[in-house]
Amino acid sequence: MPFRIDPHVHSHFSGDGVSSPEAIVRSAKKAGLDGFALTDHNTCDGCRYLRDQGLLREDGEAVNDFLIIPGVEISTAEGHLLCLGVWLPNGLKGIPAKEAIAMVREQNGVAIPAHPYDRMRAGIREGHLEELEMDALEVFNAATALQRHNESAKAYAVRRGLPMTAGSDAHYHRAVGRSHTIFSASTLNVRAILDSLSTGTTLHCTPLGTLESLRKTFFNWFRFRKKRFYLAPDGAGARSGEVGAGVAGV
Repeated sequence: MPFRIDPHVHSHFSGDGVSSPEAIVRSAKKAGLDGFALTDHNTCDGCRYLRDQGLLREDGEAVNDFLIIPGVEISTAEGHLLCLGVWLPNGLKGIPAKEAIAMVREQNGVAIPAHPYDRMRAGIREGHLEELEMDALEVFNAATALQRHNESAKAYAVRRGLPMTAGSDAHYHRAVGRSHTIFSASTLNVRAILDSLSTGTTLHCTPLGTLESLRKTFFNWFRFRKKRFYLAPDGAGARSGEVGAGVAGV
């Protein structure tokens, strides 16, 4: 069955995200998605928060026919790496990409370099890609300003025979699903979706509008807002004293 998933989404648990996880869920459903991967920068706090709200299951099953895949976008030493289907600790920023991929493999997740040819953002460049055993490549990022960068990523994926994904890279809930990936899986759960990467995907590719791109750039360059942290009820959050739970989204 085809399932529409946005594999690259940020909440306000990212330093440059502005929307609550709940707002993202509402927008994703309104956009007709079957789910999304929450890939906040260098933290799984948003995933822990959604888990504790009963919106994300650790066993990988969907909640009310809607799937949220736990993930993180790690700022590795070589560039940004999407890690899906994993629960990784905070504080991994700056580690080598190979080390990050090894951690992902230990949890049977998938590692996907994000916007690799976008020279205005920290994508993993081709020279480093050649050295990595990735599971797929993001070949369309809706927030990439120059489409030739997406085209270069697709050409590289074709050359290496890599599975391909497209994502919104949304940092604001209304942009979720603008671009997404259609996975052909037997059922809607994390394992089936990730395993279906190897059989091929269909990409829905629509760039962000001008206003959405400006909004993302503003919050990326001018991080005036205090970053949120989540201290889970079991004490497994990032830091005490700075709790993001219950904060309304934009």
